[in-house]
Amino acid sequence: MHTYVVGGAVRDALLGLPVKDHDHVVVGATPDDMIAKGFRPVGKDFPVFLHPQTQEEYALARTERKTAPGYKGFVFHTSPDVTLEEDLVRRDLTINAIARADDGTLTDPYGGQRDIEQRVFRHVSEAFAEDPVRILRLARFAARFSDFTVAPETNALMKQMVADGEVDALVPERVWQELSRGLMEAKPSRMLEVLRDCGALARILPELDALWGVPQPEKWHPEIDTGIHVLQVVDCSARLQRELPVRFACMMHDLGKGVTPSDKWPSHHGHEELGVKLVEQVCKRLRVPTDCRDLAVMTAREHGNVGRALQLRANTIVKLLERCDAFRKPARFVQMLQATECDARGRIGPSASFADTPFPQMAHLEAALEAARAVNAGEIAQACADQPQRIPERVHMARVGAVKQALKLADDDGAPE
Repeated sequence: MHTYVVGGAVRDALLGLPVKDHDHVVVGATPDDMIAKGFRPVGKDFPVFLHPQTQEEYALARTERKTAPGYKGFVFHTSPDVTLEEDLVRRDLTINAIARADDGTLTDPYGGQRDIEQRVFRHVSEAFAEDPVRILRLARFAARFSDFTVAPETNALMKQMVADGEVDALVPERVWQELSRGLMEAKPSRMLEVLRDCGALARILPELDALWGVPQPEKWHPEIDTGIHVLQVVDCSARLQRELPVRFACMMHDLGKGVTPSDKWPSHHGHEELGVKLVEQVCKRLRVPTDCRDLAVMTAREHGNVGRALQLRANTIVKLLERCDAFRKPARFVQMLQATECDARGRIGPSASFADTPFPQMAHLEAALEAARAVNAGEIAQACADQPQRIPERVHMARVGAVKQALKLADDDGAPE
């Protein structure tokens, strides 16, 4: 019985990165052997055990055989006769198929160390094609290790998997799990680029894939189409370390431009309304969590209005706050401002940077929200006790006055106060 550390722990150590979790493979043992040593069985599909002290996972060396489409169509085989090399060959990428023994000796039968040095994602064997989740995982790794490239033969294999319909067998929950994890990496644009290069993006997010080749408005950089713009926006959200709902909203905010008739290019007038329907469609299909869905819908609908915030009247600003339910959920409104800030900063040319684009609209609308929230709605309601139907109007007008005063805005007729 021999145990080895495998997978991400070995890879990250070789890359000089912090190692958080350790996965172990056990060669030459049976389930009874593990239980006799105090390990607790937890695996459903194949024997996995938790160490009695560290609670780290130990899996028996195994082989697997494809029996049906999708990522669940496998039969696993464990036996004391399964070798370390046979276990490693079933893994996805060479950089994840390296094992380290207790004495530090590395077993690397498939060239993982070489690919780490050359910064290449390469599949271990043709078995990669049997599990479509591996496309998503590779794309997520690209978002984390953004200086790695995909080996040509691996990209060709992924294209064939897409053509064979393997990606169509992915369940929504798994797609969302991998996409959301990739969005939280340092450069999420790389995930989208990898998925698009192999054709998978067109299968799992056709609404997003449709943005490539669609021009942006003329006032922006002409060399940046809408797809490239979205890549810049999601990378800006990562650089600013925004939360997952903000990053997802950034990825979804411009979907309406993908269905704008070409004779309306490049203005995209009214794309926000089209975008809302597409965002709702994506979220329903992928079963996106409510907080991510609601923020993405709001951002798709309102990012144009937020961008014009400095030109809006006080009454229009208060209507925006009311429409976004900002008085009950101010934190979500601020998240929408954060996503729109990334949208504004994600319109950069080759020589610019995210920091070069100011976004005064955020402070402007945050000040408006603070002023409007300071209005005592309860006091107004008491004053209208004999005319309760007038309470909403009175509260609204009081908020308009507070915003107008706080932001020093002109009257609605255009005359300065």
